[in-house]
Amino acid sequence: MPEAATHSRTIPLEDGVLELQWSELTHRGRRRDANQDAVLAQYPLFVVADGMGGHIGGEIASTSTVARLESIASKGDVTPKSIEKALSRAVADIASHPEATDDGTGTTVTGVYLDTSTPEPTWVTLNIGDSRVYLFRDGGLAQVTTDHSVVQELIAAGRLSPEEAENHPYGNVITRAVGPSDGVAPDYVRLEVIDGDRFVICSDGLTKELTDYGILHFLLQHDDPSEAADDMLEAALENGGRDNISIIVLDVHRTGSSPALD
Repeated sequence: MPEAATHSRTIPLEDGVLELQWSELTHRGRRRDANQDAVLAQYPLFVVADGMGGHIGGEIASTSTVARLESIASKGDVTPKSIEKALSRAVADIASHPEATDDGTGTTVTGVYLDTSTPEPTWVTLNIGDSRVYLFRDGGLAQVTTDHSVVQELIAAGRLSPEEAENHPYGNVITRAVGPSDGVAPDYVRLEVIDGDRFVICSDGLTKELTDYGILHFLLQHDDPSEAADDMLEAALENGGRDNISIIVLDVHRTGSSPALD
């Protein structure tokens, strides 16, 4: 089983220092023949992509998308405009690939990046599909992104409870993805940069096997992001490992002044 390694980056701020520590891993799971997930953890962008469509199509879609996003991350040019341009190029890459013959070939793309374009930095989450970004803050865990799925739409309409959603037959049906159509833009959420925050970015292979409480348990149990990621993966595999599993745990340490929370 792969073990996560911890990486770090120090970013000087006008009023102090921001230190990021993160760990990422991806695993085929126990029931899938191939891993169609792809992970990008390259400052300032941290993303999970969960591919779909045929035996190899999903892998093509997720790796093509991550490759395009890696290009903008390596240049440090991560903005909504550059992200959407990269995703448009990924759609073209997927469509032109000789082995991506399924019209349903596509991928989720979900993550967070650090925006330092203003004096006070902020986090920005991005989401297309049903992979997720969670934020651990002040001892509690909250899902920041909203799933683009049939089940989530039924929950929002009051036609389905979260408990009923867990085993719904349309649980894997997503309503937005990169690949099947042009011009798909992510949803964005902007967040303050607070000392002690922790992000979990994951594909639904994790959330199929671990509840939010289970994710919270491992964050509380481990201060080290690699240990938290390793234990989440092990628990997800023990609980069935029905899908590919990808996890990024990103820790935020800030010295100096920090925005006050309401």
